[in-house]
Amino acid sequence: MSDWNRLSQQLLRDCQSAGLSHLPRVAPLVLDSDSRPKPPPSVSTPKSQESMPKKKAAPTPVLQPQPKFEPTGNREQDLEKLAACVADCIRCPELAKTRTQTVFGVGDPQTKVMFLGEAPGADEDKQGEPFVGRAGQLLNKIIAACGWTREELYICNILRCRPPGNRTPNETEAANCREYLDGQIAVVDPEYIVCWGSCAAQNLLATKEPIGRMRQRFFQYGNAKVLCTYHPSYLLRNPAAKKPVWEDMKFLLSDMGLTPPSES
Repeated sequence: MSDWNRLSQQLLRDCQSAGLSHLPRVAPLVLDSDSRPKPPPSVSTPKSQESMPKKKAAPTPVLQPQPKFEPTGNREQDLEKLAACVADCIRCPELAKTRTQTVFGVGDPQTKVMFLGEAPGADEDKQGEPFVGRAGQLLNKIIAACGWTREELYICNILRCRPPGNRTPNETEAANCREYLDGQIAVVDPEYIVCWGSCAAQNLLATKEPIGRMRQRFFQYGNAKVLCTYHPSYLLRNPAAKKPVWEDMKFLLSDMGLTPPSES
């Protein structure tokens, strides 16, 4: 006898002991089409939403200079006034205490091209002019290879005072000096700004993007196209980087409709 039969017989004996003589018939439960449980309604997207086009990512906003200095139209005089303000600046107490002099900027106020570096070094602090040390000598060679002279460009830095030990400028120092930088950009109004090194590029464009990823394309800052490349001091430590820097300069010249003298 199977387990099921033994279980059934035991159940009948238990019912008889309890005084039950028979079990009522129970009609099987049949569900009609209306009473059967229905699946939960599926969530459908309204047609109006399906047909709506997906929103495109917002374009990167063009950064605008915020100069507190209003240019008068006389670029030479405006730059002299700005330089005088910089010479008296003590916003960064440590830099004001340790500097020999401020390093404002040099070059042609009417130029189309501005070169922007990081901060003055020991040589610049002594001479009061940006890019005059070993990195500056290499920069002069790059400028000459492009068919220019220093006097045809405008050259300045993120900072106008030398950080002690030639350390990288911190955010507070860069912010304190930003008014002067934006003033210089507003006065010179260049068509192109070349950022030499990550410090210049990241501070000007308010980004943390590595300099290697910012090369070979233009950013926009006010009216100027901005090109980013490696700093000449980096080239002194890594000569292999000279080739990509030269590619960046040719990229700039091509956009300006110019050809390097060596290739013309």
